[in-house]
Amino acid sequence: MVHIHWILANFLTILGFVLALLFLVQILREQRRSPSSVMAWLLAIFLVPYIGVPLYIIFGGRKMQRMTEKKPSLFNRSQDISGAYDDQQKQVSRLVSSGFPRRERNHFTMLPTGEDAFRTLIQEIERAQQSIYITTFILGKDVTGQAILNALIRKVKDGVEVCLLLDALGSWNISGRFLAAFQEAGGKYAFFMPIIHLPFRGRANLRNHRKIVLIDRTIAIVGGMNLAQEYMGAVNHAQRWYDLSIMVQGPIVSDLDTVFRSDWTFAAKEALSVPPEQPIVTECDDSVALQVVPSGPDVAGDPLYDTIVTSLFSAQQRIWIVTPYFIPDDVLVKALCIAARRHVDVSIVIPLVSNHRLADIIRQSYVRQIQEAGAKIFQLTPGMMHGKVILIDDSLGIIGSMNMDMRSFFLDYEIALFIDSKQAIPLLDRWIRDVMAHCTIGVGKVSGIVEFFEGIGRLFAPLL
Repeated sequence: MVHIHWILANFLTILGFVLALLFLVQILREQRRSPSSVMAWLLAIFLVPYIGVPLYIIFGGRKMQRMTEKKPSLFNRSQDISGAYDDQQKQVSRLVSSGFPRRERNHFTMLPTGEDAFRTLIQEIERAQQSIYITTFILGKDVTGQAILNALIRKVKDGVEVCLLLDALGSWNISGRFLAAFQEAGGKYAFFMPIIHLPFRGRANLRNHRKIVLIDRTIAIVGGMNLAQEYMGAVNHAQRWYDLSIMVQGPIVSDLDTVFRSDWTFAAKEALSVPPEQPIVTECDDSVALQVVPSGPDVAGDPLYDTIVTSLFSAQQRIWIVTPYFIPDDVLVKALCIAARRHVDVSIVIPLVSNHRLADIIRQSYVRQIQEAGAKIFQLTPGMMHGKVILIDDSLGIIGSMNMDMRSFFLDYEIALFIDSKQAIPLLDRWIRDVMAHCTIGVGKVSGIVEFFEGIGRLFAPLL
């Protein structure tokens, strides 16, 4: 009887211990998880089990096999595109050669400000004749979000098919009431990956961070901007963030269309048809070569991460990185340090203060380590930097939705465009130089106490 009372009195402790052991086995079985991620979860589970165990149940998974099997394949694994690049880029392209192919003869337009992006987006929405497909992490309940929604409602009433895919976490404050007029007019919307779900039936940690706008399957807008006032709007806004999007036309749009259809089918539980009257994507007169590289649980392996790491090691002249959040893993840090010691121009542009203060604190030990190796750290002072761009030498540009952190590379659904063009690379170069002109250079030393707490934060960086 005493033993029964003891068991009942300590039920939660026993349950927590058993769950901790079960999750320990699960974590160690996931061989694809990085050692730093394993250590972070082990520390969380065993040091603070009442917090760590529930967090692992909700957020712990990476590539969920049961879930991804329900999601349509993004591409034909048999394709081979490695021969399309010059010698320097062949080793990079092989890592993504089983994904979407490199597409030639696309048109490329920079949207360097939120005003440019908003104006172009509304203009293309108004020109749409057949379909408008949009996926975004955040739809703002503000003047920008409402203006975009009103434009979509007008097109639905004109008979255009409009589908709006929102992430359930990023757009958590968007309710059916806010979208009621859109739905009543005939528009379709869906939320990706509900935050609240039955235990072991999903992971709230796996978010759809992709930003794609598709107009009539012939024009696409991609980049880092969400559909909210911080990112874009009709007029200049004092609190508007620095960001970048691009508009593309040509064969590359078909691959972005494939990504959207896969995400929509998974979230909305319905497939989109392809009306026969819709035009077939054709080549443009321009010579811009582009390649879509997605990442996330619906992609085998980590092609975006692998390709970026390989690009860093193969760089000869420069590595320029623009990112709002900089929390790399040890491999990326090592690649950047080695490149700097090889006298490659390694320059990292980050906001002096971002909208996530914890990320700012944790990044400091990383940027100081890379700076000590010879890299230059540019910190944007007048506002928030939200653009995501990587330039490798003069041969490769990468722009998309991914941040330079472990969440983007290993957890979230992301999308990137690889750019190989003598026309486009100088445009990205100029945009980055303009941003650098508004930055301070270098990060200062800190006290030993600050370094100690930064070191503790670095242990848990893989969980952010």
